[in-house]
Amino acid sequence: MERKGLVLCSVVAFLGVLSAATGFAAEATRIKASEVKFVSTTQCSYPRSPALGLGLTAAAALLVAHIIINIPTGCICCKRTSRSWNSYWTKALVFYVISWFTFVIAFLLLLTGSALNDQHGEESVYFGNYYCYVVKPGVFAGGAVLAIASVVFGIFYYLTLNTAKNTSDPWGNSAVPNQGGGIAMGQPQFPTQTSQDPVFVHEDTYNRRQFT
Repeated sequence: MERKGLVLCSVVAFLGVLSAATGFAAEATRIKASEVKFVSTTQCSYPRSPALGLGLTAAAALLVAHIIINIPTGCICCKRTSRSWNSYWTKALVFYVISWFTFVIAFLLLLTGSALNDQHGEESVYFGNYYCYVVKPGVFAGGAVLAIASVVFGIFYYLTLNTAKNTSDPWGNSAVPNQGGGIAMGQPQFPTQTSQDPVFVHEDTYNRRQFT
């Protein structure tokens, strides 16, 4: 791997670890149901929690990592039109799809958990009963797991494309000989002419045959 690719993968891996770590930290510091108190029959009192900042940090780190890994590689669907199908393209496509799928879910989980965890003094009504809403267990943790998975598959996608570029004829293209625009060029054919050496006849023999 060249130095540029090594630096890029290192930065993306660091951001992925940062996103996962802050996501798990947000899960540990989220507001629990036991910490919420009813100020009145229609109002809840929430304690302060760093889960909001941690969740936003995890989402931001994941977003930056995804941008860094996708800018140099580009969209593989755009490359497919001029490439032939082979194992490199298949692996890269699988890694690309999984990376994007896990990224979208992880990003939404982290943002949603951060927003819902920051509700203060609000209450909800369910079948006429008032209750205080808290983020369910596993929202931040699920986002953290999917974040690290998205980064890992993104790095695999980047390395697969780099391997394809460094391989001779990596996309399976076969060279097509130039047919000269579809016009066949030919040479005129002439029958071969055979030449014989002249035969010299003595003058007496010629005269003898003439008067015979």
